[in-house]
Formats: sequence, C-alpha cells, structure tokens
Amino acid sequence: MTDAVPLAELAAEEEELQFTRFTADDAWAIGSRLVAAGREQGLPIAVDITRNRHQLFHAALPGATPDNDSWIRRKTAVVDRFGHSSLYVRQSSIERGTTFEAEFGLDPAEYAAHGGAFPVLVRDVGPIGAVVVSGLPQVDDHRMVVAALRAHLAG
Repeated sequence: MTDAVPLAELAAEEEELQFTRFTADDAWAIGSRLVAAGREQGLPIAVDITRNRHQLFHAALPGATPDNDSWIRRKTAVVDRFGHSSLYVRQSSIERGTTFEAEFGLDPAEYAAHGGAFPVLVRDVGPIGAVVVSGLPQVDDHRMVVAALRAHLAG
C-alpha cells in the first residue's frame, strides 16, 4: 500500500472526526474497539489513547514490541506539537516539496511524522489528545484509527 494520502483527504477526516466531549469512557470504547479489531485480524499492534497528555488506554497485542511504544510516543509528540494527525503533518511537508525531518529539524528520537496518531478533536475546542496505533505500515495504522473513530462517533 502506498504511503501517499492526499492532504485534502486527511484534512477532511479531521473535520469529520470531532467530538462534542471526550471522556475516559470514550477512550475505553475506542481502545477496546481497536484491540478487538486487532485480535480478530491477528495484528501485532499496540494501541494508546491520551487526553491532555494523560494516558487513558494502552494495550499491546501479541507480536507488538517495545519499539511500538517508542513509535507511539514519537507519533503522539507530533500530534501534540502540530494539532494534526501524524500522517497529515508528514504529507503536508511532502506536498510542500520537502520532508518533515528537513522542514522542522526536530530530533527523530522525539518526533516521528509517520501515520498512526490521530488527534482527539473536540469541536469548538481543538486537539486535546491522541488515538494511536503502531505495528502496521503507517497508512494502515492511520486507517485503523480513522475507522475506529468513525465507528465510535457514528454510535
């Protein structure tokens, strides 16, 4: 699967996938949905959900490694700093003819603009946290999070 997703598509997802409020119960429900999907498909993923830098949910499925936790931390740092999905930030640099690394010069040990971290967006407030999957190719990580958020918000 290609790792190029048009920025307009990523922006539309962020506009669509917004909450009116976000609770610990929402984190549990979304995290549980992601874990169930991962188990059903036998995926080696780790899942993490934060609100205001407070970890509300974390799980690692068989095959996930400590490296996944490092990816989660670095992808979350991108969401926290830029307020957009980690894939959006990556694609934004690409569409400006550069790379995230070259454009911002941030320490790669601290920041990873790779797909899989999506901001928890509260309408009329903005980003307050992140839902993150690590363990698959970056676009698959991203799409897994988007699917879980879409399903949760649909009720």
